[in-house]
Amino acid sequence: MLLTDFIGIAGVACVIGAYFLLQLEKVRGDSFSYLILNLVGAILLIISLMVTFNLASFVIELCWLAISLFGLSKLAWRRWVKRGGQAS
Repeated sequence: MLLTDFIGIAGVACVIGAYFLLQLEKVRGDSFSYLILNLVGAILLIISLMVTFNLASFVIELCWLAISLFGLSKLAWRRWVKRGGQAS
C-alpha cells in the first residue's frame, strides 16, 4: 500500500464518520465539526487521487470541498452577524 492509500482511507473515515455522527444526532449538519470533517475528508481524498487519478471521484470531491467551504463561510457569517458585525 502506498502512503496515498492511507491518506485516502483517512479521508473516507472523515467523510463516513461525519455522516455517521450526523445520523446518530451527535452533530448538526451546520456544525463546525461536521463541516470540518467533510472538508478534511475531501482534501485527503483529493490528495489520494493525485497518484491514482479518477475524474469522477475528483469531481465529486471538489464538489464536497466547495460545499463544505460554503457551509463554513455561512457559519462564520452567522457568527459575525450575531456579534453585531463587530470584530472580536
